[in-house]
Amino acid sequence: RHGNKGVIAKIMPEEDMPFLEDGTPVDLVLNPLGVPSRMNVGQILETHLGWAAAVLGFQITPVFDGATEAQIKACLTEANEYVRRRREESAVVREAGRSNELLTEMPLTGKVPLYDGRTGDLFEQPVTVGYIYMMKLHHLVDDKIHARSTGPYSLITQQPLGGKARTGGQRF
Repeated sequence: RHGNKGVIAKIMPEEDMPFLEDGTPVDLVLNPLGVPSRMNVGQILETHLGWAAAVLGFQITPVFDGATEAQIKACLTEANEYVRRRREESAVVREAGRSNELLTEMPLTGKVPLYDGRTGDLFEQPVTVGYIYMMKLHHLVDDKIHARSTGPYSLITQQPLGGKARTGGQRF
């Protein structure tokens, strides 16, 4: 897992979220500037592995073991081969006249065409889409906020004590 975090900028209805060619909406949109600034390229690799694992139906690697770029490309290639085989064998789906929604092939770049959920227009560039582990941090404003008018201060510097736990205040 690659400690991905972010700030919720906007909560949107599912029908306004970007969607894949088969109509599947994405759950979460991350700012790409968060990758180089945090120097956390591993989250991109985890995204690609997550997609391959979802297609193949298995867990790629134990939680704390790493996977090399070669292993990730091999898994994507295996996933694409699996998709091709399933498309050929899927006579039932063809007879039903339905598209093979679950078997969308992932390019080796890991980027796919994505459509704007509000307008339905195709985005200019393909977008990295996949599965990644996200955990909610329990940092709420109500727990963080702190203010004081008067309170304890240091006898030496005559400045307020620091910290919420000691009823501290802003120092000058």
